[in-house]
Amino acid sequence: MTVLSGARERRVSTGGVELCVAELGDPEQPTVVLVHGYPDSKEVWSEVAARLADRFHVVLYDVRGHGRSTAPRPLRGGFTLEKLTDDFLAVADAVSPDRPVHLVGHDWGSVQSWEFVTVKRTEGRIASFTSMSGPSLDHFGHWIKQRVRRPTPRRVGQLLGQGAKSWYVYLLHTPVLPELAWRGPLGRRWPGILRRVEKVPAGDYPTSSLPMDAANGAWLYRDNIRRRLARPRTDAYAHAPVQLITPVDDAFLSERLYDELDVWAPRLTRRTLPAKHWVPRTRPDRLAAWIEEFVLANEGGRQVIEATGRYADRFAGQLVLVTGAGSGIGRATAFAFAEAGARVIAADRNAESAARTAQMSRLIGSPSAWPEVVDVSDGQAMEKLAEKVATEYGVVDVLVNNAGIGLSGSFLDTTPEDWRKVLDVNLWGVIHGCRLFGRQMAARGQGGHIVNIASAAAYQPSKALPAYSTSKAAVLMLSECLRAELAGRGIGVTAICPGFVNTDITSTARFTGVDAEEEKRRRKKSARMYGLRNYPPEKVADAVLKAVVRNAAVVPVTPEARGARLLSRFLPGASRAVARMEPPL
Repeated sequence: MTVLSGARERRVSTGGVELCVAELGDPEQPTVVLVHGYPDSKEVWSEVAARLADRFHVVLYDVRGHGRSTAPRPLRGGFTLEKLTDDFLAVADAVSPDRPVHLVGHDWGSVQSWEFVTVKRTEGRIASFTSMSGPSLDHFGHWIKQRVRRPTPRRVGQLLGQGAKSWYVYLLHTPVLPELAWRGPLGRRWPGILRRVEKVPAGDYPTSSLPMDAANGAWLYRDNIRRRLARPRTDAYAHAPVQLITPVDDAFLSERLYDELDVWAPRLTRRTLPAKHWVPRTRPDRLAAWIEEFVLANEGGRQVIEATGRYADRFAGQLVLVTGAGSGIGRATAFAFAEAGARVIAADRNAESAARTAQMSRLIGSPSAWPEVVDVSDGQAMEKLAEKVATEYGVVDVLVNNAGIGLSGSFLDTTPEDWRKVLDVNLWGVIHGCRLFGRQMAARGQGGHIVNIASAAAYQPSKALPAYSTSKAAVLMLSECLRAELAGRGIGVTAICPGFVNTDITSTARFTGVDAEEEKRRRKKSARMYGLRNYPPEKVADAVLKAVVRNAAVVPVTPEARGARLLSRFLPGASRAVARMEPPL
């Protein structure tokens, strides 16, 4: 089904061509104009447009020579940036004659939109501009000249790197060959290439006009690239606020292209997205949310607040779910992701604690944070949570399975009911999270990361912790197995192994084989010991974020956890000797 089938269509005449323009939403609301790239048509925006139509007047048009718009005759000289600017102004005047529009461009839609937002004749017609995967040719030209005139090893490397990424540009400048390829085998195979390489889901895109669109669109490159890169404009300053969204795994454009962009766009907001080039199809949820936020901020005269945390360039805007987020490591982890600008779902079985974590996450820097109440040991409850999250918030980018309980006591004193409780939370809670949210990540096809909080007890045996250590050892092995299975899908899996961390787990831990009074005494003594150790959960949270960034497999956090890891691998006899020691209780 194409979401554009219910759109209102009109034809706009300009410069000898007729443009096919589609409109969605209420014309009384702010107008958002979506400009597609190469070799696309306006349908590349269908998923984004559907998400924006409830709040805005959304306008999409087929660039000249693409989709249902007519092509200039002759093609040579018919696709210059000047003529594309004429087209944009004609569309803007037709759909929003009295108010400036909010401009969004992808790929060549962004390249030409940079022209729109930097030329004098469009001043006052553009309220904001969101750019993705398409630099200004003028800025690109100056970027090249700076590196040629003042070469350093780093700058030469950047030039060579972008030169390699631009291989397709050289081919598109060859006569006739691109047209033959697109109208022949390449045009037939392109949808499959996008699904296989870019993980673009099958559906109403690309449309049947692709071979002709791609053949005509080759003139976008031929009419503009060499001329503008050789003689870039010196006045190419953006006269509207700009939001730059950079897919970090873009196969065609280097992140370094935008290093000096602040000079050309003084009112610049930067976003990064762990995705490949075709983000309008692969991450429409994230794009729509950022576009909406940026448009509303500029409509209200507000400045968009950018996340400034240590890992903001990696996690800003991502959706992160943390279980056991009501206290301890879970709460600290939720706060760390919030500070990095992530959207946070704080899940905990205690409603008040979850709500408090979500509230504080918003104050710290999360653009959105929501509390969810769930018992991770309840499979049906976790299934309902996964369904709700996917429906209301989107697919989770990072899952942190943190919820856990403590249990101490000898094996012979540990009852089957004790075993069931600790395994239900510590192991089955992790299994439920990995299975449900990992499946959603895999189905989306854009990667993600799962973090399972294990323990140093996963590899350091102790006669006092048979049930707890067994549950955490299972989590560690599950993480290793899952990491191997999901690696081919771009989903990382990490096991975090803290040691003695000052959290509330000691106040709720259970001790088998003793009466209530003795259990209370042991809890107090454990809490005092952990307090004296005073290793803060914030350090574990920082290790979690660092592990996701580095896609680490197993991360011992505290010094004792790292030491126990070394013993277990290189001195197993010493590790077993430690296991026989009496606990200080």
